[in-house]
Amino acid sequence: MVKYDLAYKLAVVKAYLNGEGGYSMVATGVGIPDHSTVRKWVKNYEILGESGLERRISHPTYSVQFKLDVIQYKLETDEPYLDVAIKFSINEPSVIANWLRAWQREGIDGFSKLRGRPTMSNKPKNQNKKDKKLTREQELERENELLRVENAYLKKLRASGINIPSRLRKQNHNSSKNSEKSSD
Repeated sequence: MVKYDLAYKLAVVKAYLNGEGGYSMVATGVGIPDHSTVRKWVKNYEILGESGLERRISHPTYSVQFKLDVIQYKLETDEPYLDVAIKFSINEPSVIANWLRAWQREGIDGFSKLRGRPTMSNKPKNQNKKDKKLTREQELERENELLRVENAYLKKLRASGINIPSRLRKQNHNSSKNSEKSSD
């Protein structure tokens, strides 16, 4: 989304008010893709003056009651979103459309949803399975599986003609000797 500065918006509005053309003609003349942008700027300028053209850095927070009042007014009068936004001094008409959709979908609860990234939990993270104590039998099964995988890997290396690294060829498996001792 393109952000326009105040001087540019003011020049566009003045061009329209000076009769240099309608919304579409002024928009195409200055390179704005949509004439409704010019229309919104002109309406905001007519009602709120230059402050209606200023960019809002922070998003204002509206109460639930205010949102309900705006939606009720919109539904009763069936005015365009732009006119309702100007009446209630809301700078962006799409905000009202979003409120209306949320209200139609979820009722009043649609206004109270938290936005943004969820807060970090104070709960401790789940411990990995590695952190849990394994029984002697489980340790031996794990060691056995690792040896099977290593053996299969070495067989694949030999079959493909790749030299087996010396660290794998000369490796002494102390754990397998320990397994033989404990099984007696």
